[in-house]
Amino acid sequence: MRLTRRHPLLVAVLLCALAVLAARPTDGDGPYGSDGGSGISAQVARLYEDAALATRRYEEGRREAEEQRARARRLEERLDRRRREIAALREDMGRIASAQYRNGGGLPIAAQLILADSPDELMRGQHVFSQAHLALNNTIAKSRRAEARLAAAEAKASAAWQVLEQRNAELATVKRGIEAKLEQARQQLQGQADASVAAGACRGAVRLDQPVTRFSSGWVAPVETYQLSASYGSGGARWAHRHTGQDFAVPIGTPVRAVGQGRVVRVSCGGPFGIEIVLEHAGGYYTQYAHLAAVAVDQGERVVTGQWIGQSGTTGNSTGPHLHFEARVTPQAGSAVDPVAWLAARGVSLG
Repeated sequence: MRLTRRHPLLVAVLLCALAVLAARPTDGDGPYGSDGGSGISAQVARLYEDAALATRRYEEGRREAEEQRARARRLEERLDRRRREIAALREDMGRIASAQYRNGGGLPIAAQLILADSPDELMRGQHVFSQAHLALNNTIAKSRRAEARLAAAEAKASAAWQVLEQRNAELATVKRGIEAKLEQARQQLQGQADASVAAGACRGAVRLDQPVTRFSSGWVAPVETYQLSASYGSGGARWAHRHTGQDFAVPIGTPVRAVGQGRVVRVSCGGPFGIEIVLEHAGGYYTQYAHLAAVAVDQGERVVTGQWIGQSGTTGNSTGPHLHFEARVTPQAGSAVDPVAWLAARGVSLG
């Protein structure tokens, strides 16, 4: 039961941490200035990470609760088996007592001496029965002690599970609060992005707090968590010919990463791609990140692998929140290659 002794303290610490996260302000003030555009972009990025942390903590707590519940179930099953064993032992004891009575065990010793063939026979019978009776009583006593220990352990496991369930409910409440703040901030960020696209002018780079990352290779996927949607070469009414990139279905405000080190060759905020960034990489290749809600880099800037360069959105010719990603041989549209195969050749499997 080591987990049950330490877990309440652990969860209490997590709850305090998440409560602090949930209490973060939702206005534009902060280290990025009071400007509405930059403030909300930075806030969405912070809330995005807070929501991810809250989700991880909630899932960890849920798994702990399930483990405790399974432990309580296993102990209850052991208790049931022990109870059945004791019931069987009691039946055996009853049968032995009945047999003793039928064989004269219920008669006074004087009568048994008269009826026995010999004193030795009587003594042997009494000794055998006495030993069997003692062994049975010892077994029942041990079983009862074991049952008591199991019952105490089962009660302790059940109580620990109930505490975890309660704490998990509190974690879920904190998680929902963060997600509600994040959704509100996302809508505000997208509204500002739409205004920028309508004006044809970007607000400028928002300097986001970069995550601490250690990549084993020089290339990564453009977003960390995603679902693949429209693929390269697919047809549809939204495209003049064929889809020229790979779409990643992600919520508004999701941090977008540079797939490899390179240089920003274009940042634009108009046209069918909405807010977009194009990077130049070694070897004559370019990558495009489109339909963004915000940018975090300036044209001409150098970036490293995994650096947050913007935030996803649904600007331009977009039917919903996603990242449109392309790999190209020139900075311009029309030179795209299959981005999934291109990333796979660099050790990045989108799966």
